[in-house]
Amino acid sequence: MAHSQNAYNEIRKLAKNNQWDKTKEQAYQRIVQDLENVEPTKATLVTAYQHVWGYFKKIATPEEKNKYLKLLDYLSPENDDLGKFLAQLTDKYQVKYLQNSRIIIEIKEQNQ
Repeated sequence: MAHSQNAYNEIRKLAKNNQWDKTKEQAYQRIVQDLENVEPTKATLVTAYQHVWGYFKKIATPEEKNKYLKLLDYLSPENDDLGKFLAQLTDKYQVKYLQNSRIIIEIKEQNQ
């Protein structure tokens, strides 16, 4: 989602009905490989991070909400402090789905 909304939608179609097979796995791997050459834009990052934020919006502290909004205002592909912040919240609140998500794993790898 952070690289391409269209690719995200393609992956969602593949996963529809929870019937995964070898053909779908190959299609998924092709999409992921193609995305490695696509740089995120501000719009795609905003969409992805708003999705991630949805896991925290009811449990985050008022300070965390304010920080999220501030970082969202200043977000750009060159200034992506919001991704780091969301990765920290993922660990703080132990959101397993996000901890295993590609976006959070990539953010953590970039910041090692």
